[in-house]
Amino acid sequence: MDDQAIVALYWARDEQAIGETAAKFGAYCRKIADNILNSAHDAEECENDTWLAAWNSMPDNRPARLAPYLGRITRNLALDRLDGSRAQKRGGGQSCAPLDELAECLAAPDRVEDAFDAAETGRLISDFLRTLPAQTRTIFLRRYWYCDATADIAARCGVTETKVRVTLHRTRGKLAAYLQEKGVSL
Repeated sequence: MDDQAIVALYWARDEQAIGETAAKFGAYCRKIADNILNSAHDAEECENDTWLAAWNSMPDNRPARLAPYLGRITRNLALDRLDGSRAQKRGGGQSCAPLDELAECLAAPDRVEDAFDAAETGRLISDFLRTLPAQTRTIFLRRYWYCDATADIAARCGVTETKVRVTLHRTRGKLAAYLQEKGVSL
């Protein structure tokens, strides 16, 4: 079933939409969640939460492409779950390595003004990514959006893990320089 037909099912409030979505995008969403959470059980719960979030958001939204829409929902839910599990009162302490790597390029928002600037920073990062060669952009997004392991990225792109790590390191440096040039304080 194509994306528009599935969206139409959501808009018609037909419960078949959830089954069709799970069949078409289940593995995709589960992989995103598992890359962030490193737990099959938590990834499965996050996947199910994605279907509920899509069900609740769909009357207000009509996404043209479901994969990125659902991927974003899944990623946000997984990051929220990770934050909850890392809370000190729960004895967490895990960390999401790809996001820790990227922290050197971005400051965490502490004030309302910082959160407002985060949207502009996001736009600048998107502009920066558009300047990169396709393979470099793919490596960067697979690592920092999908939280893929470097070995998986290397296999997907047909390069060595060393090349992936070097590309990521250099791209982070270029991103930091680009953001500083555009006036973003790091």
